[in-house]
Amino acid sequence: MRKFIPVSILFACFIILLPVLQHNTLRAENKKIILQHADTIEGGESESGAYRSVIGNVLFQHNNITLKCDRATNYEAENKIVLTGNVFITDNSAEIYSESGVYWPDRETGELSGNVRSRMVNSSLAAKARKAVVNKGTSQIWLYDDAIAWHEHKQISGDIILLHLKEAATKAKSSTIDEMQVQGNAFFAAMDTLSRSPVVYDQLGSKKMVIKLNNNSKITGITATTQAESLYHLYDEKRKPSGVNYSSGNVIRMLFTDGILKQVRVIGSVEGKQYPERFRGDKSINLSKFVWRESENPFTSGKEKSLPGKAFQ
Repeated sequence: MRKFIPVSILFACFIILLPVLQHNTLRAENKKIILQHADTIEGGESESGAYRSVIGNVLFQHNNITLKCDRATNYEAENKIVLTGNVFITDNSAEIYSESGVYWPDRETGELSGNVRSRMVNSSLAAKARKAVVNKGTSQIWLYDDAIAWHEHKQISGDIILLHLKEAATKAKSSTIDEMQVQGNAFFAAMDTLSRSPVVYDQLGSKKMVIKLNNNSKITGITATTQAESLYHLYDEKRKPSGVNYSSGNVIRMLFTDGILKQVRVIGSVEGKQYPERFRGDKSINLSKFVWRESENPFTSGKEKSLPGKAFQ
């Protein structure tokens, strides 16, 4: 049986729990998210037990957390909340978009699915996947199924990308990503900013990859393990091109200064070769899994205007 109740009557009493990206130890009553707007509120019984839904232009607010969707349904017996249609979650640190989602308050875990898109508010880091899991307790965001991220002319892709968030030491209590782990078909590509013509890309591929970032969201190091191989462009002391290096090994480490590749180390079963300068820009020497996919970034200029959630802002 369904019951339709005027929104104005239940605005003050309809409260639910939703995922918060920042880990804290506040009491349960301080974790409640208050409904600010919905076109309709619906309550009643279903096969799963009692439920309560808010429908149409749904907007919740909790401190610095904002959530928007077309419909949110709280199933009390299963202790889960189902989010449907144009799901949008943001805080001072990140924005996440998806088509649908489920959150389990007792586990403090949310699962988003369908064209998941995410970006950090205070940096250029953006990502997309078909599924994501947000774990508040561990300050982690898991991106699954053809996951790919972009950051300052750099591209990271793999079967799974794990983002670990670190709370910044600022009054705004925003978070930054201090580590990215890539599992399965891990690949890193960076546009060589010293070369304008031709446009070339430093590349690194492996089964697993760990990427470290500093507090300014600059990549400081990458460690690639298992079937690791790299392709990077060389320069002399006067920054003149001097060839292209290919290397493979058990482990490859790339070290960066101010986001720029400065050193490459190869460990275990090392093999390699150096191509002369005339191969610079030759696509035939690219690593086999290299594909530059920047055009797929949903947050590049002009695309973000059509993302769900923007109409409510």
